[in-house]
Amino acid sequence: MAGVWRPPLRVIWCGQLPYGPVWAWQRELAAARAAGLLEEDVLLLLEHPPVYTVGRAARPEHLGEGEAALRASGAEFFRVDRGGSVTYHGPGQLVGYPICLLAPLGLDAIAYLRQIEEALIDTCGLCGVDAVRDPPYTGVWHREGKLAALGVRLSRGGVTYHGFALNGTVDCAPYQRIVPCGIAGRPVTSLERCGASRPVDPANLAEVAAPLVAHALGLRAVTSSLADLPAQPDMDSTAAVAGSPPAGGVARAWHP
Repeated sequence: MAGVWRPPLRVIWCGQLPYGPVWAWQRELAAARAAGLLEEDVLLLLEHPPVYTVGRAARPEHLGEGEAALRASGAEFFRVDRGGSVTYHGPGQLVGYPICLLAPLGLDAIAYLRQIEEALIDTCGLCGVDAVRDPPYTGVWHREGKLAALGVRLSRGGVTYHGFALNGTVDCAPYQRIVPCGIAGRPVTSLERCGASRPVDPANLAEVAAPLVAHALGLRAVTSSLADLPAQPDMDSTAAVAGSPPAGGVARAWHP
């Protein structure tokens, strides 16, 4: 509704960062948000070097020839604390990690996922690509395949982390080594392959997606910087590169 004040969503473009330190960073930020040390919700936008991440619902057959083969392809590999199965992240894909306290937003976890989907569908539309939901699956789809995956974790303090991945210019070949999101027979595609009408590299996609994600959550996008946050990614953290979920500290997971 016009004229309604919306709380800020601090949007930070992070460039390309490796997966492990960012995963640890999200947990720190979620804890800070739950404790009130981070006073506003945050949206981290970035891209990752090649990495396969495996959620709690993954089955061995979803990993193709297995973990060793995926690592041998040149990608990193992490078993993580989100729901869902296996997915791939790589250059050319916009990854978004909303760190949001859900209760003030008036959303439960399922409604939150639906709102993020809606924002991504609108993002695709502004890029000239028709996209839809495809129940019962979570995510965003085009007739040629899946464009965006979602996987969320809710901390015991009621704060979201993990998030979404929208394929802009990403090379889709690495998906052929896995069963993406555990959904057999469903290809993955990108906005570029679907004939996007504007640049869809991650930096350009971030500018389109950020205000739409904020609006979908009842917030307003405010550009911020890393210096505004109470924690920074620790690029040397051994815990961040262990490749398996931490013990405790989280409550529920939802899958892509």
